[in-house]
Amino acid sequence: MTILSTLAPLALPRHLALMAGLAIFSGIIVRIMISIGVPDRPDARKAHTQTTPKSGGVGIVCAFILGVLLLYRYGHVSRLAEGYFVGVIAAAVLMAGVSLLDDILDLSFIIKLATQLFAALVAVASGLTVHSLALPVLGVVPLGWAGVPLTVFFLLYVTNAMNFIDGLNGLAAGVTFIACLFLAFIAGFHGGFFVYTASLLLAGGVLGFLPFNYPKGKIFMGDVGSQFCGFMLALFGVAATRFGGVPLSFLLVPFLLSGVLYDVTFTLIRRAWARENIARAHNGHLYQVARRAGMDARWVAAIHWGFVLIGGFTAAAFLHTTQWERIAIGLTPLAVQLAWTDYVVRRARAANIGRW
Repeated sequence: MTILSTLAPLALPRHLALMAGLAIFSGIIVRIMISIGVPDRPDARKAHTQTTPKSGGVGIVCAFILGVLLLYRYGHVSRLAEGYFVGVIAAAVLMAGVSLLDDILDLSFIIKLATQLFAALVAVASGLTVHSLALPVLGVVPLGWAGVPLTVFFLLYVTNAMNFIDGLNGLAAGVTFIACLFLAFIAGFHGGFFVYTASLLLAGGVLGFLPFNYPKGKIFMGDVGSQFCGFMLALFGVAATRFGGVPLSFLLVPFLLSGVLYDVTFTLIRRAWARENIARAHNGHLYQVARRAGMDARWVAAIHWGFVLIGGFTAAAFLHTTQWERIAIGLTPLAVQLAWTDYVVRRARAANIGRW
């Protein structure tokens, strides 16, 4: 049973109108933050060359929280049980608050990780955990007690991955917006009412921010935006396995964020292999190397948007094929990332970029 067959014929236009309204609300907040936002000064590892305000993600957060509160009050079809809803709201507010403090005070990595862990535990304590994995060939694999640490790890990894990838105008915001649209479409098709609606709410917040960040960055989303978007996308991925008419694969969000997760994983492994301090700031991510090698930053961001599109179509196909076909389909995003890596490495060598 799909969203369109369950709700009234005018439900989708109403939801799109709500998304547009939240985009306007987000845009107003972003305009205010341009005037009062925390300054982000350029340095050797950053792409921008002049001081630019950050914390534009406050607009995204405010719009999403407003939307979730409206959903909690009026969304009788899309709402969750009381405990789950409170867990989502509490974890979202906590993550946003700590991330905003990070923008202002530049917190240490340990403090950030500890607070992210606490926010993840708040969500898990409300019952938002992965109980099983739907895997190719193996089918549905129950996780038992391992579901809790897997959920916490997933929430933390995606949160930080989105934070690490937020280094070019429009990259993280565009990835989040497209991923939300795919999540809404796939969840709506399968009757995942909460993920469908919540994804549109987050998409609305990001839509209000994007015009101020791409193609020219009048403001950056900051940690309050990137960490919040990463955390909420991961939370949607967990919720998609638990709620709705058909449990969706836990691989849904990793497919959508394949470009982000691959870049971060590849970079962490490469730096660990070179015995570098992986917690130290750097400019060695693939997207950063591509820009340093001469690629237009706008094109690098657009390429990552394309990765989300590939991941989205892969996820949609993955959910409607046989077990054995899923293996070949599921490897498509990885093949794309390997090709991208080869291209960036060759371009870096041609530009005489040394160790990165």
